[in-house]
Order: sequence, then C-alpha cells, then structure tokens
Amino acid sequence: MSKSLPHQTDINSRDNWRLFKDRLARNFVGFGGISVIVAILLIAFYLFYEVVPLFYSAEVEEPVHYTVPGAHQSEMRTLHLAVEELNEQGVRYTEQGEARFFSVADGKAGKVVDLIPSDRRVTAFSAADEATGMVLFGLDDGTVVVVKHTFRITFPEGTRTITPKIEFPMGEAPIELAPSGAALSQVAMHLEEESAAFVATTQQGEMLFKLLEAEESMLDDELSWSGESSEMPAIADPVDYLLIDKDLRIVYAASRKGEVGFYDVSDAESPQLLQQTHVVPAGEQISALRFLTGSISLLVGSSNGAISQWFPVRDAQNNRVLTQIRSFQLGSAPVEVIAPESRRKGFAAADSTGRVGIFHTTAERRLLVAEITDQPISRLAFSPRGNALIAQSGEQLHFTVVHNEHPEISWSSLWGKVWYESYEEPKHIWQSSSASNDFEPKFSLTPISFGTLKAAFYAMIFAVPLAIFGAVYTAYFMAPGMRKLVKPGIEIMEALPTVIIGFLAGLWLAPAIEESLASIALFLVMMPLGIFLASYLWSRLPAAIRQSVPEGWQAALLMPVVIFWAWLSFVIGGWMEVALFGGSMSSWIGSELGIPFDQRNSVVVGLAMGFAVIPTIFSIAEDAIFSVPKHLTFGSLALGATPWQTMIRVVILTASPGIFSAVMIGLGRAVGETMIVLMATGNTPVMDFSIFQGMRTLSANIAVEMPESEVHSTHYRVLFLAALVLFMFTFVFNTIAELVRQRLRRKYSNL
Repeated sequence: MSKSLPHQTDINSRDNWRLFKDRLARNFVGFGGISVIVAILLIAFYLFYEVVPLFYSAEVEEPVHYTVPGAHQSEMRTLHLAVEELNEQGVRYTEQGEARFFSVADGKAGKVVDLIPSDRRVTAFSAADEATGMVLFGLDDGTVVVVKHTFRITFPEGTRTITPKIEFPMGEAPIELAPSGAALSQVAMHLEEESAAFVATTQQGEMLFKLLEAEESMLDDELSWSGESSEMPAIADPVDYLLIDKDLRIVYAASRKGEVGFYDVSDAESPQLLQQTHVVPAGEQISALRFLTGSISLLVGSSNGAISQWFPVRDAQNNRVLTQIRSFQLGSAPVEVIAPESRRKGFAAADSTGRVGIFHTTAERRLLVAEITDQPISRLAFSPRGNALIAQSGEQLHFTVVHNEHPEISWSSLWGKVWYESYEEPKHIWQSSSASNDFEPKFSLTPISFGTLKAAFYAMIFAVPLAIFGAVYTAYFMAPGMRKLVKPGIEIMEALPTVIIGFLAGLWLAPAIEESLASIALFLVMMPLGIFLASYLWSRLPAAIRQSVPEGWQAALLMPVVIFWAWLSFVIGGWMEVALFGGSMSSWIGSELGIPFDQRNSVVVGLAMGFAVIPTIFSIAEDAIFSVPKHLTFGSLALGATPWQTMIRVVILTASPGIFSAVMIGLGRAVGETMIVLMATGNTPVMDFSIFQGMRTLSANIAVEMPESEVHSTHYRVLFLAALVLFMFTFVFNTIAELVRQRLRRKYSNL
C-alpha cells in the first residue's frame, strides 16, 4: 500500500492542475465575454452622449436691463438695433438719422454718427439682410441713403479692441428714388457688388422700383450708379410693408389688412404683379413682416399671435404661387416684431405682452417662450452667432444670452418629409453643406437609412441563394476530395479586402455592366435554362458513361457548361443590344422607359457586396449542414428516403439554426459594410428602389462626411446619430436572429 502512495499523489496533482487550468480558462473566457459586453455598452453610451444634446431646448439667461443709451425725449424712437458677433458692442439707429453705438454689457454710450444731411428728415426706414449690416433711410424729398455698420476687431498690445465704423456703400450723397420729390413712406433695398435694387412707396400713393448698375471710373476707381425708376402696379390696400429678395427679382408689398402682392421685377422697366393673396385669417391683421435669412421665405406675424412661413412654389402650370408652408404660435397677443437669425433658418418673435419666442422653421420647433419684460417690445435683434438677443421696450434695453446650439433637429426633420425652401413639395433629403451662408441644412436620415437597407437587400438577394445552395451541395453531395478544394477556396475569398472589391466594382464592374447590360440580362435567363438542359441531357446518357464519373464529382462537369452559356449570352447579347436597343440598353431604358440609369447602381452593389458576403454565409451554413449527426442521415436513408428527401426533411431542418445564423450574420455585415458601398454606389441619397439607381448608406455617409464636420456642430452630432441608428440596426437584427435561432434549435433538437 505504501508503494502506491507516490503514484496516487501524482494523479491527484495532475487532477488538481487540470482543474486549476479549467477554472482559469473558464474565468478567462467569462472575463473576455463580460469585457466584450462592457465595450459594446460603452460604445452605445458614448454614441448617446454625443447625440442627446441635439434634442435640448433653447435656454436664456437672466436679462441685463438698462436705459436706452442717449434716450432723450426728442430722439426716443429707435428704428433698428444690431449687435456684433462677440456681443460686446451694439448700434441703435434713430429716427433723427443717427447711428448710436453702445456697450451691450452696461449700456454705456459710445460713438454717435450723423447719417443724413441736416436739412433732410427721415420718413421711412428698412433694414436689409441681417448678415450685411446695411440699413436704408428714406427721406422727405424722395431720396434714400444707404448705410452699413461694421465692427473692426484688433489686438493692440495683446488686448482685444472692437472699433465700430459706419460706411456708405453707395456714397454719402442721397440717391434719388422718387422723381417727383415726394416724401417716401416705405422703402426696401438689396445691394450686390455691381447692382442695387430699391422699392418704395411715396406719401402721394406711388409705388416705385429702381434698379441701379455700378460703373467704375477709369480715373479714380470710384463707382457711380445709374438707373431709371419705374412705377409698379399697386395692390388694393395701402402698403405698410415692402421687401425685396437678394436676387433682385421678387418684391413683396403688404398691407396691415393681410393682403400681400407678389411682384416679378426681373424686368426693371415693367414690373409685374403675379399674385395678390390674403395671408392672415379673416378678421386678423399683419402686425410684423420679415424675410427669413436667405430672403426666400416670408415670416408673417399676425394680431392673433401666430407666425406663418410662406414662399413661392411652382404649380402644375409652372407658375410661382405664394404658398403657406408652416405656422407657429407665440401666444394670443399681437406679434410686434420678428428678428431672423443671420446664419440659420431660425427667428425670434416678440409680442405686445413682453413675451419672446425662439423658433426654427425647418425643424418646425418652438424652442423657447420666455417673458423678459411686462411691457410691449418694439425692437428685437439676434446677434450674428444666434447666441444673444437684445430687445427694447419703452426706454429700456434688455440683453440676454441664448443657449441654442442645435435648433435644426427634430423628429420631423430627421425622419419626416420636410418642405424645404425652393422645393415643390415636402421630401426626404440629406444635404448637409453648401457654399452659401443662406443654405438650409437637410438632415433627413430617412434616405440614407433606406439606402442602407436597399444595399443590404440587393446584396442578400445575390448572396443568399448562391451561398446556401452551395453550402448544401458542398456539405452533403460533394465528394470529400472535391470539398477539400472548394470549401477553403470559397472561405479564402473572405480575406480579400473590401476596399479592393469596392475599387474593382467602381472602376471596372460598373462600366462593364453599363456596356454589356443586355448580355447580363440575357445571361440571367439563359444560364438556368442551360443548366437544366445540360442536366436533362446528362440524365439521358448511357448508365456506363454516367457511372464513370465518381460520385460527388458531377459538379465539375458544370464548369464548362457555365462558361459556354456565359460566352453565348455575351455574343447574342451584343447583337441583341444593337438590333433592339440602338446599341445601348442603358440609354434605351432612360429614353424609352423613362427610368434613370446610374452607372454605379444597385446591380453593381448587389454583385460586389454579395461577393463579399458569400464566404461568411457559405462557411457558417456549410459547417452547420456538415455537422448534422450521421446517424440521422443514415437512419433516414435506411428507412427508404432518397438523398433529396433526407436533405430536405432531416438535414436542412436540423441545420436550420446554423443556416439562419449564417444569413443574419451576412445581413449584419451587409448593413455595416462601408468601403464597397462608398466606392460602388455613387453616394446619392435618393429614395428609389430601382435597381438602376444608386444610394447612400449610413456607414458610407459617416465615412465621407465625418472628416469634414466641425466638432460638436449639428452636422457632427447628426453623424453620431447616424452611427447610433446603424448600431441599433445591427443590434436589432442580431437580437432577432438569436431569438429565432434558439427557437429553431429547441424545435428541431429532438430529430
């Protein structure tokens, strides 16, 4: 007994060491699994962290109040307020024709500039586009003076200094607008580099339009302006508001009673009244009228507290018709003043009770309503960056800081149809940037989410049948020797970088498909028929010939058949394309059928991305089928079932959880694929299920636009939202796949 103790000790030591290694491996694997889950949760948390600020509402800080700088009884009335972008200096234009600069923080008075001749009187005033800083004074002798304020920022001795400055873009001398010399009652203007347009009404009831062209002197490089005034047809009611767009083509004239005249002034000598429409409900009046930035949309404030947005839309006869797009409600009191933002499609409005609201048109959001005073607000201005408001009520100025980082985003702007400016109807559009500051961002995730699903759909249509049927044949019918060649060959396809596949698809496959579209269409028809014909002929051969081919190697005989029918399809397809489609089937589809043909289309994506997905689906499905216990197969065959019956009723059902997992993993890869769709789709965010149109996917959109987006901007955060949507897509697909797989596993586990 004592001699066996050392041996028993060795056995116990090995068992203990084995148990230790088992526990270590189990704990290590468990730790790895938990780490993966934690990593995924951290990714999701970070995406949420970047996305949540998109949906914050606007906030304002406690206003700073002070007396209007230089507010003497004789010069009380303020015509216009403006603030520079750093919110340190402001300017106030008065009815005495002065520009009074002041400190925004405490109201300390600054520089005062006289703007009009001392013998003239201001009878009309208007502010041009907020971004330009230009204003227009109409005088009592039918002339106008154009003024522009600027703020120069310098850093003498390292200290920031803001110096206000007044400029006269068209000269200090008044410009004649009314030949009769009658006093002007309403004026509006827009100035470009070499042209300026004015519209005005006089106290005698005239309505005038004048287009001036600049001429440069060859001696002193000064500009001289020349042009003739023309009379415009007036609307029925007295004109209380005038506006002219930045393209110098459209003029709006409105009365307080709600009538708006829509004029075409592209021909300066004969302006035309295109439409006269009522823009407020019956019994209400227009209490404020301004352009939204870009001067395409009208913002109409009414006496019932509503603000409506209007812009011209082409009707069925291709005529421009002023159309109401959307409306907002500030309160029940009359809207006194509207202040558009200078860089975004947002605006602020104030009513007669001192309530101020901040809105965004594209997102259809009322971001904030706050009462900053209990007195009617007569003047209101946004700072250029949209981060501050200054308002005047009586003799008081109220300055408040605004926190409103992402007003463009709402559920409707992300997923619903939006009626964008200059569009004929509401649409789903992704267009995140433009060269113009007046651009209306279009952040609809619908077209790129649709493109993601479309690309995955066509890829799976191509990949799933080939991969599943190939896996079935390889695992069940193919000879072991041939399987050893085929399976590694297909699996090694997965090692091919997707950037190479995308490169070849975009530069070689897409042009090849366009040039041989008829041949490819013919190939899809002739190939199945050719294989069926070859199979039938094979079955009619003598048994000795058929039995000479080893069992499981018959598939090799199809290779020359496939090559032959492919060659024949391309030969006949070339002749058919010339005879039936004028030499180009792609052009014929566009001209005769009216179906747009994009070279980088869904066919290209389906072939390229399907090629990349096939190895994944094939490998997993083939392993699942090959792993079906042999006793099930042999038992079925022993009971008299044919190999096909065994495959369909036993093998496929038993392997169905693995096959379904293969398909869902392939779908997950197709949804998240980046490089192939980036290079082979054309990256056009269109909502079209046509196989001849391209698309833009979520992953490709992120890859293209993230490098050019400003950090923490709305564009930047919306791209993170797109990543979160993509994350949710894959999470939902994988969750559904696992639930279905577990159900299939339980259902067929007893076979």
